[in-house]
Amino acid sequence: MIHFYSQDCNYLPAARLKLRRWIEEVIRREGYTAGEINYIFCSSEYHRAMNRDFLGHDYFTDVITFEERDTRRTEGVINGEVYIDVATVEDNAELYHSLPINEMRRIIVHGALHLCGHRDKAPTAEKQMRRLENRYLKLLREEIL
Repeated sequence: MIHFYSQDCNYLPAARLKLRRWIEEVIRREGYTAGEINYIFCSSEYHRAMNRDFLGHDYFTDVITFEERDTRRTEGVINGEVYIDVATVEDNAELYHSLPINEMRRIIVHGALHLCGHRDKAPTAEKQMRRLENRYLKLLREEIL
């Protein structure tokens, strides 16, 4: 089951049932089943502290993903947590000339793709991640809009 929480901010996405179905479909198309996945929308300060304390990175970022360690992708079930810095997503929307809701959706699917094992540190991996995000954002537009 996919859950949405707010931590140190007041943000929760609209149309959560549709978002759940979309994320589950993305994960299914990636060859897995969604187990327990928590999306936590939080303040920049909370997010930066998580980034520093758990990953050793002292900077702002839009998303941090933690895969549950005791039930791995090798079993076909995805479990984990996706922490999203709401203010950074809004700043990035402005930077990339996107609507905040569209940037939030991109980051939501980005976190799901990380849980499915996709990485984005190398240039070719980053391009592949962007292609997947665009493919699944199109799926969301077709189903919701």
